[in-house]
Amino acid sequence: MSFRTTAEFLSIRTSVWLMLSICLVLFLFSLVHASQGVTSTSILLCASNAQSGPAMFLGNEYTKGFKAVFSQVNKNGGINGRKIALNVLDDGYEPDRAIENTKRFVDSGCFLLTGYVGTPTSKAALPVAEKAGIPYFFPFTGAEFLRNPVRPLVFNLRASYFMETEEMVHYLADVNGLKKIAIFYQDDSYGRAGLSGFKKAMDKRELEIAGEATYPRNTVAVSKAVITMRRIRPEAVVMIGAYKPCAAFIKKAKKVGLTATRFINISFVGSKALLKELGPDGEGVLVTQVVPLPWDSSLPGVKDYVQTMKAAYSDFNPGFVSLEGYLAAKTLVQVLKNSGKELTRKTVVAAADNLQNLDLGINVPISFSPTDHQGMEKVYLTVIKDGKFQQVNY
Repeated sequence: MSFRTTAEFLSIRTSVWLMLSICLVLFLFSLVHASQGVTSTSILLCASNAQSGPAMFLGNEYTKGFKAVFSQVNKNGGINGRKIALNVLDDGYEPDRAIENTKRFVDSGCFLLTGYVGTPTSKAALPVAEKAGIPYFFPFTGAEFLRNPVRPLVFNLRASYFMETEEMVHYLADVNGLKKIAIFYQDDSYGRAGLSGFKKAMDKRELEIAGEATYPRNTVAVSKAVITMRRIRPEAVVMIGAYKPCAAFIKKAKKVGLTATRFINISFVGSKALLKELGPDGEGVLVTQVVPLPWDSSLPGVKDYVQTMKAAYSDFNPGFVSLEGYLAAKTLVQVLKNSGKELTRKTVVAAADNLQNLDLGINVPISFSPTDHQGMEKVYLTVIKDGKFQQVNY
């Protein structure tokens, strides 16, 4: 091959280099996109929660709600042709393991984080996520540090622990006239988050806390707490813990004579597991919830939840935790749809910030804004009666 002039040769060489440069830029852009967990056919989401240990019920149930929704979405073609993949790693409800899992997610190019369970695990993992610029959607915790002040990459669906403890004290003190109210809580950031909300609600009514007792996370070492409560003999005990230690505490408290005491648990306890652990000792035990009764078929959203879960799990049994996972996944799917075809972390955050009045059929519209990342504020009160949860209306 020959060239008539040097200028012609240089012109062709320049064109070739230009084409190669464009191809290289497009290739590098595709690598960056892939490294953020998005390809033309898939979206990689990641979750760290308890798949083993004393809190495994919460991780298992919350994850099931997500997986059922994502399975349904994928069967219908995904989101703009992209199928959702959910990578779940077990942290056993331990902060150090949550940190390691989150680092692995960052290194593996996860698009965004969702489905985390717990206050101590979220508190440990969040700095890793924020440093990497990865959005953190709908953790199963009502901790205030995730809400106030608003964190640009963090979005919460469930009502906060401050909202739940306010409802607890309102029911006990305002509705029932009880004044001698104590608290039993997990000795970590989760328990102290609930304690802060409880103190705020009691201070609002100028009530003194009757007493405090704690237990170590991931244990059922509650005997010392029971002895403390037996000495105080409170009219009611607000409980900020997980289902196994809370059940053990209630059983032992009743055995030592606290049969007239009202026991009220926060939603994180895991209601279905608590009911099973308590057996006949569960009668009259109260639990605040952040979602409606998961078998209330009068609500279109709950009816759809049951159908979706049955399609995914042959052994499905309705529960508050899996319903919350379902609602969180449905909300996240809508956010991803609203983000458009050019899916980036920036577009997802913008879509979430502009989500308004999302109707999931539970009579509670879900909205966010740049100054408010709290999706729902509704708190329900339930009681165990005849071996089942019933809503308390007052």
